[in-house]
Amino acid sequence: MSKGIKTVLRIFGVFIAAVLVFAIVLIGWLTITEFKPEPEKTVPVEINECLEPKKDVLGKTLRVLTFNIGYGNLGKESDFFMDGGENVRNGDKELVLKNLEGVLNEIKNADADIILIQEVDRGSARSFKTAQFGKIKEEMEGFRAAWAANYICDFVPFPWPPIGSVNSGIVTLSELDMTVGNRISLPCPFKWPVSAANLKRCLLVTYTDIEGTDKQLVTVNLHLEAYDDGEGKIAQTKMLWEVLESEYAKGNYVIAGGDFNQTFPGAVGKYQLKDPDFWTPGVLSEEDVPEGWSYVFDDSVPTCRLLNKPYDKESAQHYVIDGFIISPNVELVSVGTVDAGFEFSDHNPVLMEIVLK
Repeated sequence: MSKGIKTVLRIFGVFIAAVLVFAIVLIGWLTITEFKPEPEKTVPVEINECLEPKKDVLGKTLRVLTFNIGYGNLGKESDFFMDGGENVRNGDKELVLKNLEGVLNEIKNADADIILIQEVDRGSARSFKTAQFGKIKEEMEGFRAAWAANYICDFVPFPWPPIGSVNSGIVTLSELDMTVGNRISLPCPFKWPVSAANLKRCLLVTYTDIEGTDKQLVTVNLHLEAYDDGEGKIAQTKMLWEVLESEYAKGNYVIAGGDFNQTFPGAVGKYQLKDPDFWTPGVLSEEDVPEGWSYVFDDSVPTCRLLNKPYDKESAQHYVIDGFIISPNVELVSVGTVDAGFEFSDHNPVLMEIVLK
């Protein structure tokens, strides 16, 4: 073997060793700093003491909105690598601020009493360090607000360029007398070391006393698993139902809403899968629904679009995965998906009107 070949092999060996050391150090650091939330944890409800909450709500129509805002970086111009696109993040901070402003306008136009928001960042690299929760509270000052983290990682090392730091969660806003918030951890389907830099999904459960009764309105904000093999969604949905039925058994009114990442049984086949290689949502089971409970959704307009490329209405893959569940003592008045054209997010908001019986 010539001296030149030996030198090349030595350099290559040093390079491989350096890569292995770096990988070991990185995985070790991510493991040590991994976000490991408690099974249950009380979260603060931020209250504007200057504003009187709505209290006389029994028998009155309430408007409830759910909206996955895609951390302000998944609007019409965007694609995403996990959906078959090319980008980890799109555009620049100005694009995120533009999308966030559009999202807030949609939320305000809905004139809802209760608002469930998913994918809200607090200084993540993927949304150019924008303080989205702070902006939402500032713009929606008449609302009480609760936030629960479901993705905290100092450095997500994949893909390339890497995602970087993430601090994200779900937000519940209410004009009612919401006073208590509780974060309930959901099962995580990912194993170490992938779990160290992945989401730790949760339910944000908030409680509102109902004037004139000893009951509470229990609102559950959710964003279930997306990119798993299906078992994660099933386990998380099972736990969701356990929480809902437990609260109803206490005599409470119960509403759950958000991004299920699963198609509602009545909407299966509404938007045909155009390519088997595309991301495919799970399907919520009708058999899981106890007597008197209801899935609430509207499939006349899609609630979500695939992020394999910037949005084009004619060629886009659409889904119906956002909506609600209501308990037997909650009467549905109406539900409708707001056709926002996926201008500012890869989801459309869904608005429901209900009456507490």
